[in-house]
Amino acid sequence: MLNPRKSIGIANSAFSIQHSAMGTLSSELSPHLARMSQEPRIYADANIPIGIVEFMRHRLRWDVLFVLEHEELRRARDIEHYRLARQLGRTIVTLDRDYIDDRQFPPAEGAGVIVFWAPDELRLRSLLRDADRMVFRANGAGPLPLEGRKLHWQLTESAGSLPGDPA
Repeated sequence: MLNPRKSIGIANSAFSIQHSAMGTLSSELSPHLARMSQEPRIYADANIPIGIVEFMRHRLRWDVLFVLEHEELRRARDIEHYRLARQLGRTIVTLDRDYIDDRQFPPAEGAGVIVFWAPDELRLRSLLRDADRMVFRANGAGPLPLEGRKLHWQLTESAGSLPGDPA
């Protein structure tokens, strides 16, 4: 029986069989998609309001995968989202402070996380604009500018926004 994770090629006249290992669809396509898309690639978890997702897509022009739009992801555990974001080459954007825990979510195993905190959607939009300018579109920012790192980004006392120390 053939292994479903192997590809077989048969040479014309020699009839030799060549085997090559193949990964999953996402692991095979992810590097190519990252090169094709010039926009920040975001993984928005379930606690991001739909209005904010639309803001990220239309105003900031981010390529956003929103978990609530995918039935199979709606009830996934946080660790599954963390691993999938890494596989897909997407930075997690969340309001969930659980992601700050390095024991549960080791930075070296992630594609990057920004945990935002703002008291309302208007101020959250302001924080997202700042992240767009300072992280995702900064000079030299690659496709995963926070790979292996986390930021806890919140409003400062002076009403401006600054990222907190990397978590």
